[in-house]
Amino acid sequence: QVQLVESGGGLVQAGGSLRLSCAASGRTLSSYAMGWFRQAPGKERDFVAAISYSGGSTYYADSVKGRFTISRDNAKNTVVLQMNSLKPEDTAVYYCAARFRMVVTTTRYDYWGQGTQVTVSS
Repeated sequence: QVQLVESGGGLVQAGGSLRLSCAASGRTLSSYAMGWFRQAPGKERDFVAAISYSGGSTYYADSVKGRFTISRDNAKNTVVLQMNSLKPEDTAVYYCAARFRMVVTTTRYDYWGQGTQVTVSS
């Protein structure tokens, strides 16, 4: 079992930045691809970014490309989503997820965190 806990969410003005962290326990993340997803009220959970288990490959949704950066520190068992140039449409609950080995951009991940709220005001 992998337990994931997100942190770093909050309220920020448009154009601002936030740094989300995902801390894992239970198992080392070094064998897991990691993803970030978000879900706005009344909408489906959407892919935001993902990183391979080695950290060598990253993937982004078109809507965040160039503004968000995903990274990982396997020694610290953490994954970070740096979000810059935030827009009101980025407002959502952000979830961290882990999937054994293979990285995907769908919601087919094995473990999920509880989420952290990000609100961007205009």
